[in-house]
Amino acid sequence: MKIFGKNIEKKYSIPAIIIICLIIIRLILPYVVLRYANNKLASLHGYYGHVDDIGLSIYRGAYQINGMYLNKVDSVSKKQTEFFKVDGIDLSLEWNALFHGKIVGKLYFDSPTLIFTKDKTEIGNVKKDTTDFRTVLKDFMPLKVNKFEVVNGSIHYVDGTSTPKVDIFLTDAYILAENLTNVVNKEELLPSTVIAHANVYEGTLDLNMKLDGLNKTPTFDLNADLKNTNLAKLNDFLRAYGNFDVDKGNFGLYTEFAAKDNKYIGYVKPIIRDLKVLGPKDKKDDILHLAWEAIVGGVGIIFKNQNKNQLATKVPIQGTFKNTEANIPETIWEVLSNAFIQALVPSIDNEININSVDKVPEKKQTLLQKIFSPKKKDDEKKDSTNK
Repeated sequence: MKIFGKNIEKKYSIPAIIIICLIIIRLILPYVVLRYANNKLASLHGYYGHVDDIGLSIYRGAYQINGMYLNKVDSVSKKQTEFFKVDGIDLSLEWNALFHGKIVGKLYFDSPTLIFTKDKTEIGNVKKDTTDFRTVLKDFMPLKVNKFEVVNGSIHYVDGTSTPKVDIFLTDAYILAENLTNVVNKEELLPSTVIAHANVYEGTLDLNMKLDGLNKTPTFDLNADLKNTNLAKLNDFLRAYGNFDVDKGNFGLYTEFAAKDNKYIGYVKPIIRDLKVLGPKDKKDDILHLAWEAIVGGVGIIFKNQNKNQLATKVPIQGTFKNTEANIPETIWEVLSNAFIQALVPSIDNEININSVDKVPEKKQTLLQKIFSPKKKDDEKKDSTNK
């Protein structure tokens, strides 16, 4: 038998043919996958995407998507708006999981950018857009994803219709999610973990979360904090949506939430420190705008804790995933308490965990809480009976 003009013994011919075929497949496969990927991205309803290049790493069971973008497409004008772009995605087999008897995959994102644009990607549609994006990834990754990692990511919210235009963002995001398919720690209630870190206008955002990724209902325990964000860097946002800006101030937010059996409980604690609304830059403003900023600044002064120089409150939130209850009376009390009694501590309180969902603590009401609290059902029944 002759191959490439050379005689090869019969016993070597079949292995030689197999090797040659594998080489040919290896050379052709990236172009086939690239063509498939671009056809898939071009045919998505409401989106248009493109991939620059595909790379294969057969020895480790992986391939790379290089230079990918996904835009939202207006159904009428067909105009495209940026939604997602990434320098590279590595999709691979997670070899460690094989030792636990599972065949699962992992994803690695290099410098991804996610852009939510007002009137193009409304906040109410974020869930839908996220689901659509997960569907795209599922087409490219046939295995269940057990681990994903994001390096140097960013998230933007853009409003080109506002005055001034708004583009707020977080940068340098790192996200690591592990054991999403519960390959290990099978006896634990919350076997999966997610950690995240990002920079936000001279401040930092940190999130820690444990969850049951296989549970049909949301089951998780998380805490997160946003520290030392420079409010003056957010003035475009404040002007666009609040018609005021600040001369200086630091914003922080602390939160804990836990959920299971379709119920959840938690709180959000925003804290503003060293707030100053009026400054030298406001001298050229018209009198009405100055008056409004004076009111905003005045409210901040009235409800500011003088010793800590901070304005803060704590909003307890609990309910089901069909009905959310924010405790407004307790929020009012926390504002007044912070201003006139004691300052809220700028940290996570470590008072919420997965067991808190079933054991919601009953707090004694203060006089102000009793005044502002809505009547209980039993009281309402008594009132109706007396009538």
